[in-house]
Amino acid sequence: MIVLCALLLTLAGSALVYLASARQRLRATPLPPPIRAIGWLLMLGGLAAWLFASGVGAGSASALTAIMLAWVLLPYLAWWRNAGDGAEKP
Repeated sequence: MIVLCALLLTLAGSALVYLASARQRLRATPLPPPIRAIGWLLMLGGLAAWLFASGVGAGSASALTAIMLAWVLLPYLAWWRNAGDGAEKP
């Protein structure tokens, strides 16, 4: 159960940090800067949960893997969602 909580905290935090970025393409406007801070706090909470569940080595690797997975998949999700527009955005 702690691993599921760690995964959800890490993915939610990563998504909030991405959506608060000026270069994100999922929303018309990025989320406000305080949301980015909340995202970082969620990722730190997820890291703590990963460390508690798996130890230092495996926990930090799992947290970083979940963050990287989210930050790789979210731009592709934005591309797929906007692919039907017909216009490439710079």
